Order: sequence, then structure tokens, then C-alpha cells
Amino acid sequence: MINTIDPYSVAVGAYYARRRGLAPEQVLRVALPLVSSLTVEDFERLRQQIDDHFGPRTQALALAWTVPWSVDCNSITGALAAGFDAALCANSCARPSRASPYFNSPSARPLADHGFRPSMLLAAKDVEGAKALIDRGVASDSALARRGRPNVNVLLLTTGDVHRGVRQWLYPPAGPVPTIGIDVKVQNAGQWSAVPRVLMVTTGSATVDFEPPPSWAPGGLGDHLTSFGGALTSAFGHTTALDWIAAGATASHGAVSEPCNHLQKFPHPQVLLLHYLQGSTAIEAYWKSVAWPQQSLFVGEPLAAPFAAPIRPTP
Repeated sequence: MINTIDPYSVAVGAYYARRRGLAPEQVLRVALPLVSSLTVEDFERLRQQIDDHFGPRTQALALAWTVPWSVDCNSITGALAAGFDAALCANSCARPSRASPYFNSPSARPLADHGFRPSMLLAAKDVEGAKALIDRGVASDSALARRGRPNVNVLLLTTGDVHRGVRQWLYPPAGPVPTIGIDVKVQNAGQWSAVPRVLMVTTGSATVDFEPPPSWAPGGLGDHLTSFGGALTSAFGHTTALDWIAAGATASHGAVSEPCNHLQKFPHPQVLLLHYLQGSTAIEAYWKSVAWPQQSLFVGEPLAAPFAAPIRPTP
């Protein structure tokens, strides 16, 4: 999807369509105000345009913009999938949001199977950053699906932040998994920048230090549990998903409004890793890892799939 009012969106959308070989009918052009949060009326018009253009055949969406990223307290990605939830905004911290039928699902057709169309923002700090993100996603396809490659590292970081560190209870045991070629490391957040070939980083903190930048494996995923990691253009002082993308990640996640630290509102590390290792795309793995995604903003190159089986050309 391309926002014709936004020069960033026009450039990034055209580049993505070319790099991923999209047909003209797979691209929808809309005109949206350049604001961080859509009104409910503008959002409902957008949703109708999507339904009219794509119908039931399109299972997921790539949104080629950085703004808008919310609809009131809902993320734009959450609202497009599950509908706008006005009741959540009365107290976005205390309330559970709508449960995702796609959570940990084996489905490869979420709209057909669950009536649920996930989306992901092709968001970056500038056009060149977005093109680099897209190139990383394309280059990652099937890059880790071959035998004999070097191991990649999964970093599950611990911090002294009691409230933001609650996902540590969900970490799997540390150690190598030779049959898959990964090494799971559970370690302090201050020691991770020197680790090579990083496939995934999970941590909990208001800010993340990306100096020096991580050494990513193809299709690297990274996110942190904090209140406003999905508030891409707001000055809350938190590291955002845009910062993960700028640091070289291929996909990330963040909340657009105060979620408290409900585990269901953030990616489950084991579920995220499991689906990615089984060949899911970045959009599938991230969406399947969040049980209550109404406030979740998903950012990155949606079709990146480093563990997918290579597509063999047909004579």
C-alpha cells in the first residue's frame, strides 16, 4: 500500500513492488493525512478501500509508510487486523485487548482461516534506510536454510529492570541446538554487542544501546519491552522499532500506547523463534507471537524468510 500524499511512501512503495515483483493489482494507492494517528473516520475509510481493492484473496499487507502508525490508542496494524477497539482507549494499560486468533497458529492463510489480515510497516528513518531494509529482507530469503552453514545466535537479554524484564520468565534454556544450527544465549544486556551472526534479540528496557551496531545474521529480528516502542515519531524518550531498523534489524515490534507489562501484548520469545525457524516470514512469525496485538506495531520487511526452503525454478 502506498500513500500518494507522502513522497517517502511513493518512493519506498515503488521500490518494494519492484524488488518483490508485485503485480499492479497487488498495489493499492490511497491518500492519507501525514499524521501519527488517524481519526477513526479516516481509518474506517481506509479499511473500506482495502476490502474493496483486495477482497478475500490478499492475506497480508505491507504498508509503505512511517506515519500514520496509530488510530487513537490502537496501532494501525492492530486495527487493520482486528478492527478499531474504542473501549481499549478508556484504559489501555489495565484492559486486555482483543485476542488474536492467529496467535501460535499453523495457518498460512490468516484471512481465509481466521478473518484476520496482518500488516507490517515498511518504516525507516528515511528513504535510503527503507531501501536498505528491503534489500536485507530480500537477501535473507532462504539464506539460513542450508546445511553446514555457521551457527547463528539468539540473544535473550537480562536487565535489572524488574517491570520491563518480565519476558525473562519465557526464555528457553541457554545452549546450542546443533540440529538447527543456532546457539541460544541468555546473558546480561551489557554484553551483547560483540556477539557475531545475531538472528534474534529480545530484551526489556526503555532504551537500547546500539553502539557499536549488532552483527546481524540475515533476516535478524529485534525488539524490547517498553511502553512506547511503537510510537515512531513521538518524543517519549524510548528506543523505538525505527531504531532497531536503523541498527540493521530486518523486523521489529513496539507498542503505540501504554500497555503496562502484560506478557500477552508483546512477542513471546519462544513462539517467535519457533515459527521463524520453521520457515515463516517475518510478518507471520511476529504476528503469531503476540496474543493481544491491538496496541502492537509491526515494522520491517514482511516477506523476509531466512529459514524457508529455497524455491526451485521450474523448467
